[in-house]
Amino acid sequence: MTMQSHLAQLQRRHADLERKIADALLHPSTDSLAVADMKRKKLKLKEEIERIRKDETLH
Repeated sequence: MTMQSHLAQLQRRHADLERKIADALLHPSTDSLAVADMKRKKLKLKEEIERIRKDETLH
């Protein structure tokens, strides 16, 4: 897998989680722990995306 395809995959997963979080927040019965877990995963993906972009600019 090239770095560009890996980056694209991470961006898709990030966008997916963003949609899932938004959908979950529309429903009052949503488990707040599940939302918090999704937000943590989304943040980790964002950090990895930023790290890869930074590494690419350095090389």
